[in-house]
Amino acid sequence: MVKSKTLKENKDFRRLYYKGKSRASSCIVTYASKSGAKGTRIGITASKKIGCAVERNRAKRVIRAAFSQLEGRINGSYDFVFVARTKTSKVKMQKVLEQMEQHFKALGVID
Repeated sequence: MVKSKTLKENKDFRRLYYKGKSRASSCIVTYASKSGAKGTRIGITASKKIGCAVERNRAKRVIRAAFSQLEGRINGSYDFVFVARTKTSKVKMQKVLEQMEQHFKALGVID
């Protein structure tokens, strides 16, 4: 399994927010765009609305774990931004995985 790179610059996040395709569900919001770079890059955000630092970090861990299970099925190279929602830190990883898979299919990222 290839380890994906991380989006770190604000301009990359903004590009995905404004020009990327998006899908939303109860646990996560997914923004995706074809990447000019080689490989897949991801960024995860969790605002203070989610809760204390422990809850925000758990939400990010759950999203990262779900993504790592689907990463091998991605066709091509993409940039992704995942936005955690309030429910994300309270649900099991399996629910986030199911929603992420639905988003990827709707966006045409996986078959």
